[in-house]
Amino acid sequence: MTTKKVNSKLILWGIGAVAIFMLLLLLNPFGYNDLGYRQVVETPTGNKYVVFGNGAYFKFPGSKVTTYPNVITIANRGSKTGSTVDGPLIPIRFNDATKAEAQTVVRFRLPNKEEDMLLIHREYVNKEYLALKGLQPFTIECLKNSAQLMDSEVHYSGGRAQLSQDFQDQLQNGLYILDTQEEVVRDTVTNEAKRNYETRKRMDSSGLPLRKTADLNQFGIAIASATIENVDYEDAVDQKLAKKIEASTRESVSKQNLVTAQQEAMTAEAEGRKRLVEIEYEEMQKQTQQVVEAETNVKLASKDLEKQRIALEAAKLEAAKIKALADAEAFAKQKVMQADGALDKKLEAYKEVQNMWANAFSKYQGDLVPQIQTGGSGAQGSNAGLDFMQLMSMKAAKDMSVDMNVKK
Repeated sequence: MTTKKVNSKLILWGIGAVAIFMLLLLLNPFGYNDLGYRQVVETPTGNKYVVFGNGAYFKFPGSKVTTYPNVITIANRGSKTGSTVDGPLIPIRFNDATKAEAQTVVRFRLPNKEEDMLLIHREYVNKEYLALKGLQPFTIECLKNSAQLMDSEVHYSGGRAQLSQDFQDQLQNGLYILDTQEEVVRDTVTNEAKRNYETRKRMDSSGLPLRKTADLNQFGIAIASATIENVDYEDAVDQKLAKKIEASTRESVSKQNLVTAQQEAMTAEAEGRKRLVEIEYEEMQKQTQQVVEAETNVKLASKDLEKQRIALEAAKLEAAKIKALADAEAFAKQKVMQADGALDKKLEAYKEVQNMWANAFSKYQGDLVPQIQTGGSGAQGSNAGLDFMQLMSMKAAKDMSVDMNVKK
């Protein structure tokens, strides 16, 4: 009997535990906040609080929980990117009335103060409504306002950074208050004068731009990043840009040709000057060589003349020497001849004469003594050959007047 009572109690306790567990599952008093998100919790009694930390948290059973990302991304790319909001390209109009479509990505960081977050929740209820009704329209308005501050020509000529800066500045601090002013400008391609209406920022007395109050400021929402990825101009702008590029290309080519021509002219001039210097140097070398040769020839001629003068002086000295020797020899011979009556010469002549007739006589083939002699006694004993010899000797001695005596 006791055992049956115990078993009944256990069964009742088990049924109670299961019922409580099922009730807990149904009411779900626990929640979990993922990393990068926050939870706005509304209790059945109307209290509201925000869970910022990552992990599990307790909530009163029956509470309503709304999830917000810490950063909401507004992507206007014209395609699905997985952002909080994926919208189409943003149509914009530049100050010169030309049109374009811009591709942007803006990331908004939600506030970390509970009161600011609860204010956002009261105004927009959930993240989708906040993004579509608050953040995306504000993004489009800031971009269009920024585009009105410049011409398309200024934008594609280097104004992209300025457009991006104006865009982000208005997202953070509020929209500019713009004024439109009329002015006359000339088209850079056609050079035609046309009337334009220029939009400028309205400034305060301190030189700072006047602004509209930004909704983001009252909610404490900050800009994590703002990017203008691309701007697609309308066809008229593309055609104008193509003409400008073509004109700029022709101008660049003309400038390059001019620079090339100037460079070639300078090169030719430099080469000409170089050649003139080379020619002048070559001519100077020739002149120097000719001067050196002329000076060398003059020096050689001077040396040769000196040699000739020395040779002439030597010849004169030699001639004087020869004359002096001849005079001395003649004087000596004269003195000798005066001393001995030119005995040597006479003896030489005498010997020569004697040799000549002796030689001639030796060759005589006739008879020196007649074979037949006639006559008287006076002729007896004479010899014609001997007589001839004596006559010749006497004649030579007479001719030379040889004085055989030696003078003292």
